[in-house]
Amino acid sequence: MKRVDLIRTIERFGCVLERSGGKHDWYRNPATRACQPVPRHREFKEPLARHIIRVLSNPAAGGSGTGGASSSMP
Repeated sequence: MKRVDLIRTIERFGCVLERSGGKHDWYRNPATRACQPVPRHREFKEPLARHIIRVLSNPAAGGSGTGGASSSMP
């Protein structure tokens, strides 16, 4: 999967760029409070792209993921 396609997909979930690090950009989903690093490669292998999408997806908005470990709200 190309990086621009992955970024476009996670931004549809409402994710925002949290910060830019040395080799990764960190994206956060404000609805689920999940954060995930996204490497700055032009292309990703499918398992990595699926993992990032699963962690950052918003199940309440129709995503297929669980929202990650931080999805349980107190």
